Amino acid sequence: MAERQLLVRQVRSSIGTKPKHRGTLKALGLGRIGKTRLHADRPEIRGMIARVSHLVSVEEKEA
Repeated sequence: MAERQLLVRQVRSSIGTKPKHRGTLKALGLGRIGKTRLHADRPEIRGMIARVSHLVSVEEKEA
């Protein structure tokens, strides 16, 4: 069975955001506009993405 992956790309700057949002971006492996990371589709990752949804775009991939 193939595990689903999430391609997370930062599309907006974290300047002027709350410190928790900047920390969440760092935990996701992001930090600059245009940077991408591939994560497993898990509830913890979905929760982090929900917190910074206004700063990132998400694409679902099949692994």
